[in-house]
Amino acid sequence: MPLIGSTRELALPGVRLVDLVRFPDERGIFTEIMRTDWKELLGDDSIVQANFSVTYPGIVRAWHRHRRGQVDYFLVIKGSIKVCAYDDRVNSSTKNCLVEVVLSQDRLQVLRVPGHYWHGFKVVGSETAYLIYFVNRLYDYENPDEERRPWNDPTIVPIEINGRRNDPRCNKPWNWFRPPHK
Repeated sequence: MPLIGSTRELALPGVRLVDLVRFPDERGIFTEIMRTDWKELLGDDSIVQANFSVTYPGIVRAWHRHRRGQVDYFLVIKGSIKVCAYDDRVNSSTKNCLVEVVLSQDRLQVLRVPGHYWHGFKVVGSETAYLIYFVNRLYDYENPDEERRPWNDPTIVPIEINGRRNDPRCNKPWNWFRPPHK
């Protein structure tokens, strides 16, 4: 019996979202959150490290990317976060495109983000977020595989968001705090 739900490729190549299957019974709920045989999510990646992050409401942890092939797999187990990935690679067909996904405890999903995209997240809602993330490269304490930009970098200006060019947030500096209803 497969314990992984549907897998969707999002608007940036390699960014994938998968629904996890939850099995409730009279004792509680069981969910597998990562398996090496989930090739539709992992492809050729191998998970080598798991990390746990606690982030307070309203906090933004952005922007960073990985230069040596790291891929991140995000799973929120408490609270909700908005994750964004942005492509600024010069010769990319998705240059200046952004993907945004809300991950929540209410719908267990794993989001795959190739590290060559700038990425980060913001806690949405009033609850602290608990994030488990898996990576395919061990963290190198001596020579970290991270490049950083400020969370409010005005040069991140998406021309397309989630595959849409008519989003009113397009062609403007990215604003993590823009209300969702405007």
